[in-house]
Amino acid sequence: MGWIGDGIESIRSMQIRQFLTQAVSLGMIVTSALIIWKGLMCITGSESPVVVVLSGSMEPGFKRGDILFLHMSKDPIRAGEIVVFNVDGREIPIVHRVIKVHERQDGEVDVLTKGDNNYGDDRLLYAQGQLWLQRHHIMGRAVGFLPYVGWVTIIMTEKPIIKYILIGALGLLVITSKD
Repeated sequence: MGWIGDGIESIRSMQIRQFLTQAVSLGMIVTSALIIWKGLMCITGSESPVVVVLSGSMEPGFKRGDILFLHMSKDPIRAGEIVVFNVDGREIPIVHRVIKVHERQDGEVDVLTKGDNNYGDDRLLYAQGQLWLQRHHIMGRAVGFLPYVGWVTIIMTEKPIIKYILIGALGLLVITSKD
């Protein structure tokens, strides 16, 4: 009958109590992942403690598919640091290096960024009329990376059918597994 047929038959023969137990287990796994994510947000001070490099703009330092670990402290941002920032009007954060720091009279710091593999600075990426990034645009500083592991995320984003197949298979596995 095959793997899928066996899975469907297993679901049909399952007791309600066993099904509810498996559903609660799946819910606990999802909840645990969310709690871990929120805990990392508190520890790192970043709204997104982990990001995937989505382009080649930071090569050769970081390649597409690398995972960056972020931390956001109160220390002033300095030229040479790699930051992840959001631009008004764009959903996807950008990973680039700080090339200039401008200290204002009120003590706040504005920064200008550039991708290591790009010819010019990022002013064309910023919102129209914006020349500098302020601290509220910056999600965090890169403090470490894991090469190539982010390709899983990139593939699932670019080919959503793979994501749905994987989620369905994992859900079926959890529901049909017998303890």
